[in-house]
Amino acid sequence: MHASGSGAARPARLAVGVVSAGRVGAVLGAALAAAGHQVIAASGVSRASMSRAATLLPEVPLLPPDEVVQQADLVLLAVPDDALPGLVRGLATAGCFRQGQIVVHTSGAHGVAVLDPAAEYLVLPLALHPVMTFTGRTEDVQRLAACSVGVTAPAEDEAAWSVGEALVVEMGAEPVRVPEAVRPLYHAALAHGANHLVTLVRDCVDVLDRAGIRPAERLVAPLLSAALDNALRHGDRALTGPVARGDVGTLRTHLRELSEHAPEVAPSYRALAERTAERAQAAGLLRRHDAQQVHAALEDTP
Repeated sequence: MHASGSGAARPARLAVGVVSAGRVGAVLGAALAAAGHQVIAASGVSRASMSRAATLLPEVPLLPPDEVVQQADLVLLAVPDDALPGLVRGLATAGCFRQGQIVVHTSGAHGVAVLDPAAEYLVLPLALHPVMTFTGRTEDVQRLAACSVGVTAPAEDEAAWSVGEALVVEMGAEPVRVPEAVRPLYHAALAHGANHLVTLVRDCVDVLDRAGIRPAERLVAPLLSAALDNALRHGDRALTGPVARGDVGTLRTHLRELSEHAPEVAPSYRALAERTAERAQAAGLLRRHDAQQVHAALEDTP
């Protein structure tokens, strides 16, 4: 996997069809429109999708998915991971694809193999996954300028890789090549970092709120922002706190308090403390003897 350059030729002005106008589809459709392409149709049946389309894709007609695909030069399939294989098979069975189309999906978990039913129609298959969390609002289009997009194309088709990279650059983002074989691992890493970070932060806020410390978000915002910045800048050397210091008594107290007042949080605290001890020892921050004491405390404290 490596970051790509941005010297690929610009795709011609394309008629874009968006299936569907969810948080990602509507935003990428708006970004492609801003780059000079024409969004000619989108699909969306929920009230939220219709509202997003009205805001981000104004005057774009909402049509059934098969009609959207049939009209488009660039088909953007922005549906949940588990829904994508069935959607592609259904559209292929219905004969919606045609030779020369560019068919893009935005799933992080899949590469281009999921598009094989469409590829039988001699389309150009691409996977473009924005490494960003979207709300489906207009500010998300600007957020693209600060994010990378994981690009996957057929392994030996350099022209396809170039088209994918050019589309990403047009939307203002940075293309990063993600080979087909590592796509699931790539997505697991991103989900572990982003999704579990939200869970961790909300657990932290909930425990503080339960203790009567309010407003918890304002209290922890500078701390968590600094911790994230330090982790990205300094790696494991940014580790602080009772695990990295080997403060076993503090760890035991934390586990007792959480077990009594936030029992749903205690197991994740214990698991993350175990992993933190491993990283701290490997980085030379925690001596072997101290690490053993930490692990023992985490195992035998109720």
